[in-house]
Amino acid sequence: MRLVLSIYFCLFTLGLHAQSIDRIEPPFWWTGMKNDQLQLLVYGEDIATLQPNIESTDIKIKAVHRLTSPNYLFVDLEISPEARPGTHDVTFEQGGSVITQYAYELKSREPGSADRQGFNASDVIYLITPDRFANGDPLNDEIAGMREGKNRGEPYGRHGGDIKGLYDHLDYIQETGFTAIWLNPILENDQAEQSYHGYATTDYYKVDPRFGTNEEFVILSGEAAKRGIGMIMDIIVNHCGSEHWWMKDPPSDDWINNFGKPYMQSNHRKITLVDPYVAPADRQQMVEGWFVPAMPDLNQRNPFMATYLIQNSIWWIEFAGLTGIRQDTYPYPFREFMADWTCAIMEEYPYFNIVGEEWVNNHAIIAYWQRGKINHDGYTSCLPSLMDFPMTMTMHQALNEEEGWGTGLVKLYENLGNDFQYADPYNFVIFPDNHDMSRIFTQVNEDFDLYKMALGYILTMRGIPQIYYGTEILMRNPGTSSHGIIRSDFPGGWEGDQINVFKGQGLSSQQVEALDFVKTLLQWRKDKDVIHSGQLQHFVVQDGIYVFFRYNDDEIVMVVLSKNEDVRELELDRFSERLGKSNIATEVITGTKIPRGRTLAVPGRSCLILEWE
Repeated sequence: MRLVLSIYFCLFTLGLHAQSIDRIEPPFWWTGMKNDQLQLLVYGEDIATLQPNIESTDIKIKAVHRLTSPNYLFVDLEISPEARPGTHDVTFEQGGSVITQYAYELKSREPGSADRQGFNASDVIYLITPDRFANGDPLNDEIAGMREGKNRGEPYGRHGGDIKGLYDHLDYIQETGFTAIWLNPILENDQAEQSYHGYATTDYYKVDPRFGTNEEFVILSGEAAKRGIGMIMDIIVNHCGSEHWWMKDPPSDDWINNFGKPYMQSNHRKITLVDPYVAPADRQQMVEGWFVPAMPDLNQRNPFMATYLIQNSIWWIEFAGLTGIRQDTYPYPFREFMADWTCAIMEEYPYFNIVGEEWVNNHAIIAYWQRGKINHDGYTSCLPSLMDFPMTMTMHQALNEEEGWGTGLVKLYENLGNDFQYADPYNFVIFPDNHDMSRIFTQVNEDFDLYKMALGYILTMRGIPQIYYGTEILMRNPGTSSHGIIRSDFPGGWEGDQINVFKGQGLSSQQVEALDFVKTLLQWRKDKDVIHSGQLQHFVVQDGIYVFFRYNDDEIVMVVLSKNEDVRELELDRFSERLGKSNIATEVITGTKIPRGRTLAVPGRSCLILEWE
């Protein structure tokens, strides 16, 4: 399938300078969108000297905008609700003569597109760094003209993983039990170094050729959907890469924050955005400072930039059939823009889901950004979901600390009690680790029992679980917090790998047990409404044991975490309000039947997941 913008050049020998169109973004659009307004960015040498015209009953030009650079036009279009799919000739004229023209395509929108279901608590998300998962097409490892080539021996270099590698191993992802894939960014990052991670975009409408093509990404998303696996795209609206094509010729002086001025880095103080006593200069530095020198900070207060970014996100949802977006560095752009961005997407796709990254261990700050939260300053948001960093960071502490009055598992209990601050904690994404932190197996000092507690907790807790690729086979980063090592290659993704997870070759017995543990939980979880949407009740930690329940009218699941070294007898009368008349439990991992007695024997250092009937 090839979806391309057809551009026809009709240059006339009129004694005039023959302007050309280098790019038009968005490259095409769709009929039947709820928002009938569209703004085109047209780029080409001296294009601002021309006047666009269109003769069509389906599309009207409402306004034409010229900014500082003579090489841009911003053209406001209105698309009729009755517009039919097809191409529409737009002419660019000067002095009454046509200098160039192009055919802009309106595609037919897929039936039901607006009503697509976003990822939710029935899903388990598999987070993948594409460069490090599998190299399916070695021919795209090196692309002529691109700044960085393959260097698998360098932890921060490009290793060659690509879309074809993902496509080739959808069976593994499906059979393990994942129902959604979140890909770290796949758009072009033509940076000189460390381009593998994808967070410095150099073209917002193009998949990086070292990963594949736009069309291959669409095919991957479609094939995943056939298997019941949704696609979540990592999008960045705060910054671009320093080698983005517009950095050499921005449309206006205010396209980039602090452009042409002495470098100012963000202070990364998220509290400045909600602090009632904040010094305005501190807040300004937070949102207008650059993330790092290689990532210029986009000025979303420029209305053309704001429209560009909103349309780009909607374009990818529609084009690639996305079921979700993960928004990187959510608090760093101007918050008024983030409200506009989320609201525009959710208006076009009411059942969609977006998760924002707000990396703080502060419940109140996390709560501030979510849809439905009533804030002290009147700020309102349409953001449905956030990454639950407080839960993750608390879990790491709770599992590693000695048990005491205020330490250990009681921190899990007290952290969850802070859910009262959230508008909708059941829609949070919860996770043991991700691409920016040490692997969970490393976080718990390679203690396999604690690893199973962490996974058991995440996969039964309220919210939407996310597992980082390789966590299921105990990938680790001993002795270092290097992102290049944390994001190591998945064993078996490269020809000649001695360990091949996809074929089950070379894994240690402990890795096999870990993979079986995750598979069992994920497959069990798939049809468990009690875990997806059931209520939650937990009990104060006693004797080093933490107990919580997920329940609805028909099902009861009891989760028991114990860090004790020995077997402890848990008095069941304490939980009678939840257990009711249930008289037998099935332990999910082993399938063991346990009749109800006065006490329950809880093995040392264990995570019991019990279905009561």
